[in-house]
Amino acid sequence: MMREFLKNWSPTVDTIAGVRQAGALPYSIVDGRIVFLLITSRRTGRWIFPKGAIEPDMTAPESAALEALEEAGVTGQIDPAPIGSYRTGTGLNGSALVDVDLYPLLVESQLDVWKEMGQRLRHWAVLPEARRLLADPALGKLVVSLHNRIVPA
Repeated sequence: MMREFLKNWSPTVDTIAGVRQAGALPYSIVDGRIVFLLITSRRTGRWIFPKGAIEPDMTAPESAALEALEEAGVTGQIDPAPIGSYRTGTGLNGSALVDVDLYPLLVESQLDVWKEMGQRLRHWAVLPEARRLLADPALGKLVVSLHNRIVPA
């Protein structure tokens, strides 16, 4: 009985009104295989993708590319359309929720020195490993979506 209840239960959780963030889903193609660049979060050390506030003088994709540069030390071609979005905690204790639009970023260069290099780790991973390492299952689904867009089944 409880299992049936939980299967159909969907809590409604409000996000901060009018607040969205932009994130980058950095990827590259190496030896014919797609690899994804994951970084650790500063607060928990879990594997995520670069994300942050949309800068007032930038578009969401431009802000996502800036986050990738600052947090992961990569630059490249940012897709103007998001692959999708996910909801995550933000703020000092993660108690506020925010929706993040994730933009694919085809990495063209990786810097040896970047703004947040002392605060985060970065790691290239193929699809199965990326799905296993990502902290949020919604991020895993977005990685699969991008993989399927680039390499149709």
